[in-house]
Amino acid sequence: MNAKNSALPAALLAATVALAGCGASQAAPAAPSGASPMDHSGHSMPLGTPSSSSSQGAFNAADAMFAQMMIPHHEQAVEMSGIVLAKPGLDARVARVAERIKAAQAPEIATQRGWLAAWNQPTRMAADAGHGMEGMVSDEDLAALKGADAGEGAKLFLTQMIAHHEGAVTMAKSELSTGAHPGAVAMAQSIVDSQTTEIDQMKSLLGQL
Repeated sequence: MNAKNSALPAALLAATVALAGCGASQAAPAAPSGASPMDHSGHSMPLGTPSSSSSQGAFNAADAMFAQMMIPHHEQAVEMSGIVLAKPGLDARVARVAERIKAAQAPEIATQRGWLAAWNQPTRMAADAGHGMEGMVSDEDLAALKGADAGEGAKLFLTQMIAHHEGAVTMAKSELSTGAHPGAVAMAQSIVDSQTTEIDQMKSLLGQL
């Protein structure tokens, strides 16, 4: 069933009953059977069940998985950008690319963590979840980037980040197809748009180095 058409969550129903009670006189009748103001069942809703958290909007399993995968993916992009920016004599054009990536992805990490906290979902997926993060750079390739000088590091950074961005676009398109949370879907569209543009820019720049 579509998340947008699901019944009101128990937490919202409890809040509605509580608000109605605030406007009633002291002689107001008891709440209907089954409607307890201490009912917190909405906070234990299993992953994948549509939920609502104030202005956060409904979310589903795809939204949670998107955030859980994108957090470490973005963290690695920020790390890679920091590594190449620390190299003396780095090409200014490559430096601008790295700075843009850090500026865009660091705030998105904070937003994704906020969503997961509001949804009562873990920040990381279980180790046996069976879902891979597209485009992640291996430890060996990351070590090569760290050990390279500015010239070689610039080329490695662009090559690795192109593949990294392509993986992010793939994951974001999956969220667009299956996600329900308005903010997560909007972020996925932004990732597709911005990182597709950056892929083209990095490919062009790589050819000039």
